[in-house]
Amino acid sequence: MRVALDAMGGDYAPQPNIDGAIAALERFPGLEVVLVGDRDRLENLLEEAGVSDERLTIAPASQVVEMGEKPSVALRSKPDSSIAVCWRLLAERAVDAVVSAGNTGAVVACGLGTRQFLKGVRRPGIAVALPTQRGRCALIDAGANPMAKPEHLLQYAVMGSVYARRVLGIDRPRIGLINIGSEEGKGNELYRETHRLICESPLAERYVGNVEGRDLFAGSADVVVCEGFVGNVVLKASEGMAQFLVRTLADYVLSRLDRERMHAADAFQEISRRFQYNEEGGAPLLGIDGICIICHGSSDARSIANALKVAMTFDDRGINAEIQQELSRLR
Repeated sequence: MRVALDAMGGDYAPQPNIDGAIAALERFPGLEVVLVGDRDRLENLLEEAGVSDERLTIAPASQVVEMGEKPSVALRSKPDSSIAVCWRLLAERAVDAVVSAGNTGAVVACGLGTRQFLKGVRRPGIAVALPTQRGRCALIDAGANPMAKPEHLLQYAVMGSVYARRVLGIDRPRIGLINIGSEEGKGNELYRETHRLICESPLAERYVGNVEGRDLFAGSADVVVCEGFVGNVVLKASEGMAQFLVRTLADYVLSRLDRERMHAADAFQEISRRFQYNEEGGAPLLGIDGICIICHGSSDARSIANALKVAMTFDDRGINAEIQQELSRLR
């Protein structure tokens, strides 16, 4: 499998991207990585690291979309950005996947600009695996489409179900629609109409209805559907709350322990790992004709290596073919 890695994307790029690519190549013999970015800078860093691997190549890109830039403006003014070059390589079938820890809005916008969608997909959506009391659930959309329509959310329910089944290992994923109340008829027109569409679709038998925010981590649903604005707020608030709780509890408990302090510290580290983005690696942009994995801006080498692994898993399990098959049942 050949992956275009946005070497210039992320808060600390390009070093973590290079280190992550090297680590992934050591683990996965069938992987090839194309580092996309400033050729001279990347060549110098690879030379300093003493790395020479024919499976690690460079595709030049003379521009970089900064993390704080407005995506639409940046992509118009920077057609040779590392993000844009990654997507061009995917569109040309020169690579099988794109992985980026860069400006998420720019990654999505560039993907939308290529119109490289799976047949029948109206809008791609970002799927994120969240921990729950019952295992994991898929939240979709986590930020790709803040102006969603009911038919988009219906398709997210389909794509999220395939992701939950093929990646999270849930045989018959239960679908929930995030809302301000569990009763039927709650929410604005978007969510009421989406509720109706799901109830009238082949998904109805696995639809548990509206799910409130407080029930999300209880595992009330295996696939939680929402539009991108709500999904991104839920994701960021969840990350912040998880970090706050683990740190607060660890400080409180460890300050009161003596002999068992080391065991307790190990336990808190294990709990913390369940909530860390670098364990998951990245979130797929579902609905793309190809593979796109979006990483956290603060991704380290381990996160990048795991994101490359996610791309390989996505490819190995034929997720796109199954998404198209399931979407065809809606027509």
